[in-house]
Amino acid sequence: MNMFYIVVVVTGRARAGDRTGSPDGRNLHMRSCDMPAPTTAVIGAGISGLTAGKMLGDYGVPYTCFESSDRIGGNWAFGNPNGHSSAYRSLHIDTSKHQLSFKDFPMPESFPDFPHHTQIKQYLDGYAAAFDLESRIEFRNGVVHARRNADGRWELDTEDGRTRYFDFLVVANGHHWDPRIPDFPGEFTGMSLHSHQYVDPRTPIDFSDKRILVVGIGNSAADIAVELSSKALGNEVTLSTRSSAWIVPKYIAGRPADKYYRTSPHLPLSWQRKLAQLGQPVIAGRPERYGLPTPNHKFFEAHPTQSVELPLRLGSGDVVAKPNIRLLDGATVHFEDGTSSDFDVVVYATGYNITFPFFDEDFVSAPGNHIPLYKRIFKPGIDNLAFVGFAQATPTLFPFVECQARLVAAHVIGRYRLPSVDEMERVIEADQRKYTGHMLDRPRHTQQVDYFLYEHDLRVHELPAGRKRVLAHR
Repeated sequence: MNMFYIVVVVTGRARAGDRTGSPDGRNLHMRSCDMPAPTTAVIGAGISGLTAGKMLGDYGVPYTCFESSDRIGGNWAFGNPNGHSSAYRSLHIDTSKHQLSFKDFPMPESFPDFPHHTQIKQYLDGYAAAFDLESRIEFRNGVVHARRNADGRWELDTEDGRTRYFDFLVVANGHHWDPRIPDFPGEFTGMSLHSHQYVDPRTPIDFSDKRILVVGIGNSAADIAVELSSKALGNEVTLSTRSSAWIVPKYIAGRPADKYYRTSPHLPLSWQRKLAQLGQPVIAGRPERYGLPTPNHKFFEAHPTQSVELPLRLGSGDVVAKPNIRLLDGATVHFEDGTSSDFDVVVYATGYNITFPFFDEDFVSAPGNHIPLYKRIFKPGIDNLAFVGFAQATPTLFPFVECQARLVAAHVIGRYRLPSVDEMERVIEADQRKYTGHMLDRPRHTQQVDYFLYEHDLRVHELPAGRKRVLAHR
């Protein structure tokens, strides 16, 4: 079906010293209230794309969502044909339903505290149906290339061979689909795979009666090590970790632990971290007690690992912990403590790269997973481009994406205006120090944010400030 788009771009002269807006002087913020909203493209129909689409629809923005798969859900569509799902068969989400629900679409009370991935997909299907989101999605039609033309509009080449034009672009293609594998010296001659490829103890290979090394100690590494260390499978499982980790329980006093987690914007974050560090030994104990190496960081200086079963498997001898890999030598893996062992399989649970395959690398990229964005959304100097969902939000992702999408929609219809480029760059540096300055310098932590502080900042400060900027420039 041919689609006709109205170009809504108002030209105007910016004030001296104000570099907000497109390089050619066009400015989407200056649209009057009786003019149509800018036509908008959304890349991806996972959590972030669905939420962005729902919020754009609420604000009356005409948009089209491009999805390479034949279904919604992204990472939560188990076995997604586009290869972007990292869900394994036994996966349960690590955030409780109490923290996970969208504010305007509560998770069913019938769901367990920690839903299975099939229930998360069911929830997203219900969300899409309730707000008629699929009618705006073009399935099996991903964006192959996106470029910003001299007039400031977006030119998108899609899988169906067409070229389409939009006034605004929302990038929501996710960041858990491009596996990152560490480069250790030497070569391993056994079977190697990333956790992204792991499905269950029979897929993609028969994981039984094997010597298995799991590299990493995030939630996926813990889940896979636990599952493959079942005595029924006859495996020998070793867990290798560079930094070790603080393990936190899923329940405290019979209730989901994240029900007790809520930071306050009214107290210094360093004080709140110190209080959490003092309480951690009582909640979960030191990792060395059940065989992990001593962490090279304090509690909350890296993302903690949430697992009930890993301490039990370590304490039972079903999983053996080792430090970082020093050398790969055929079937033998040498560790930094001077020990070595032979393995049949290495599973790298070592995270993901933030990748934008539809952008030219010199236009937008994230080397080392660093991408400087204002409020984790906007690239300074390009005011008609927004990124949604590119953060590691603690303790919850869904409401985090929801508050980002609300800001984006307000921006698109002209109710919110970005500050100058200089101010955006200053705030980017300040926010990075605030959220990650205390953490280990690792690719998995570059986009770390605290949801409660972030949401409060956007709701109480940023949205009102953006409205004032709109009024000041009319």
